[in-house]
Amino acid sequence: MNRKLFAYLAATFTVLLWGMSYIWVDRLLGLGIPVEFFVPIRILLAGTLLLVINLIAGQDIRIRKGDLWRFAVLALCMPFVYFIAETYGILFTDSPTITSLVIAMNPVITMFVGMIVFREKFGAANILGVLITLGGLWMVLYTHTSAGEHFVLGVLILLVAVISEVSQLAFTKALSERYSPSVTVMYQFLIGAVFFAPMFFTKGIANFESGLYLSWGVLYPTLALALLCSAAAFTLWAYAIGKLGVARTSVFLAVVPIVTALLCIMVGEERLGGLQWAGLAVAMAGIYLTQREKV
Repeated sequence: MNRKLFAYLAATFTVLLWGMSYIWVDRLLGLGIPVEFFVPIRILLAGTLLLVINLIAGQDIRIRKGDLWRFAVLALCMPFVYFIAETYGILFTDSPTITSLVIAMNPVITMFVGMIVFREKFGAANILGVLITLGGLWMVLYTHTSAGEHFVLGVLILLVAVISEVSQLAFTKALSERYSPSVTVMYQFLIGAVFFAPMFFTKGIANFESGLYLSWGVLYPTLALALLCSAAAFTLWAYAIGKLGVARTSVFLAVVPIVTALLCIMVGEERLGGLQWAGLAVAMAGIYLTQREKV
């Protein structure tokens, strides 16, 4: 019972951190810091921290024979493709709330993959949940007045992030049977940092200005993203999945948009109208229904 309670607390804390992550990313973008600079640093710092923690804890970090390519594909999907798509999604939509809402559609996409690829069967409530989710998403997008110049492109890029997140589930599940969550996430980030290296050493530092890039306004959100939203959150999330299962844990993703919206209002980053709040509520209810019968 205590382990299950801790798993729920871990999932809740992860949702809070991920809700805040969109705001920290938006602040970095607002300062003109390129995606290719702060995302690779975020990933490398997170992987390095987990390496230190695993060594101190005496974890077995050896990669077993035949698993290196699995870690490589996992890192390619998440964090490489995912974080590029997610961050550019925030940049183009100019809305942390919209970004978190689209990303929260992960359970919906996962359901479609299960139906098409794995021939899983879903009930009427699940199908209704998809329709309700799409309706709620349309309400928010249609009434969003502070859209970025490339808003539609941003939403499409965010869907790429969702697909990459769904794609990595199979590899995460396979590796979780042989490695602890912290070791899996550690290699995920360290190998991901290798993928990011060419981008960092070209476009990432092309216009480097020490006065800006090394200022507290840049270092604070970058460290928060690396240590809290990546190293801590992904490890807690992997733990929650291991104890509660994918279905129960994924329901928590439906709460991320409302967390982001509330935090945006608290820190003065964004304002939503009444219809947009209604759309958020409808979309989250739909996401919950897509998982209801599977739980």
